[in-house]
Amino acid sequence: MKRVAGRLAFAALAFCLCLFQSGVVMAAPSPTYASRAAQLVHILGQPGGEEDFFSTLFLDAVPLDRWRAVAAELRAQHGRPVALGAVRTESDTTGQVEVRYERATVGFTLVVAPQAPGKVIGLHIVGVTTAGDGLDRVAADLRALPGRTGFAMARLTEAGPTWLPVSAGDTSMAVGSSYKLYILAELARAVAAGERRWSDVVPLGPKSFSGRLLGWPDGAPMTLHSLATAMTSESDNSASDTLMLALGRERVDAMVRATGHALPDRALPLLTSAEAFALKMPANADLLARWRAGPVEDRRALLRDEAARLAGDRVDIGSVAETPTAIDSAEWFASPRDMVAAMDWLRRHGGDALPVMAVNPGIAPADAKRWRYLGYKGGSEPGVLAMTFLAQRADGAWFAVSGAWNDDRARLDEGRFVAIMTRALNLLAAGAGDQADSASPKPTERNSGTGPFQPSSGPSSAASRR
Repeated sequence: MKRVAGRLAFAALAFCLCLFQSGVVMAAPSPTYASRAAQLVHILGQPGGEEDFFSTLFLDAVPLDRWRAVAAELRAQHGRPVALGAVRTESDTTGQVEVRYERATVGFTLVVAPQAPGKVIGLHIVGVTTAGDGLDRVAADLRALPGRTGFAMARLTEAGPTWLPVSAGDTSMAVGSSYKLYILAELARAVAAGERRWSDVVPLGPKSFSGRLLGWPDGAPMTLHSLATAMTSESDNSASDTLMLALGRERVDAMVRATGHALPDRALPLLTSAEAFALKMPANADLLARWRAGPVEDRRALLRDEAARLAGDRVDIGSVAETPTAIDSAEWFASPRDMVAAMDWLRRHGGDALPVMAVNPGIAPADAKRWRYLGYKGGSEPGVLAMTFLAQRADGAWFAVSGAWNDDRARLDEGRFVAIMTRALNLLAAGAGDQADSASPKPTERNSGTGPFQPSSGPSSAASRR
């Protein structure tokens, strides 16, 4: 499964949704810089003229079709670019440029080459401001996505989570690699109990179908800390499968219950990544039917008895990688509130797991720096996106934010989902959660669907985001 964070920042073009940094001494733009700034509005507005605007260096890093897709995504989110706003330069070649769209103002760091004709060699979004934005609008934009969505935000206190009123995240959903938080939590528990040490060494394996460690030698000695870091920051599937089996699936399953998962029988037993995608394969349709129909103990027996057919070396990832496949069954299930509860458990008991979660903050670095601490785990595959954050604000207040989006009919727009979740975090960092309704009721009814693996209908990663 894929990591959401790595997809929105690439080479010379990195898109970061944040407010402008202050305190930088600005100078009047040179004629060349002012000209390129003015041209940016046209380049963002419609395809054409990019070769005369961007340097070869830029277009080597960001191919033309990729640039046009990103510009189109900005138009989809914010409307048409209509005018150039403020231009502030730090030198003749570097500065910040505002472009006014129909529904927002987007700020860019723009860098031009010092040699004539001064083509653009760097472009980074450093600010998006939307008039009247708020947590209610964030929640509404999530609800408007096609398919099913869930969203939960809570201020974390010693008395437990205080749910923000915009939370509507009590429905069980597919969350992809977010399940790896439970593996991390069990490792943290075992270390705290003296049963394990972060420096303990285990052999790498079994291998799974994606991730950096797939190419490492079989049985390579790995510390538990190294496996946990690869699993959490890169969503490496070989690392996660190795860790789950080294710790014991039953113990990781017990952690699902210990963190307060509301529907553990829907989620258990947790699958390894290899097992999940083996079950999705057309060749294993008979196993998938048994998995869907069976209670927890029958599913455990299936994993044990059919281990050879569900091994990583039997996975034909090409048969399940393009369209949503069995996301109602061969998956990992939790509600956004369940994910918030898992993050709260880690906040209170995670110890050295917290720095591990902060290696990849899940959003652009400029946004992550709004927080004293930001931990993240996401999940994605075709039809599934989920992002969960544990965040400590500069004033010491703790929050958890979790969103999920499922659609069994189509691949999801990852960039759109990440932008919405980033807005939520930025608003919280600015104090939007300080008026949380502490009396907001916790859900008394949770919809587990019409069958053991049929989530109810409603309105990406990757994150696998991984």
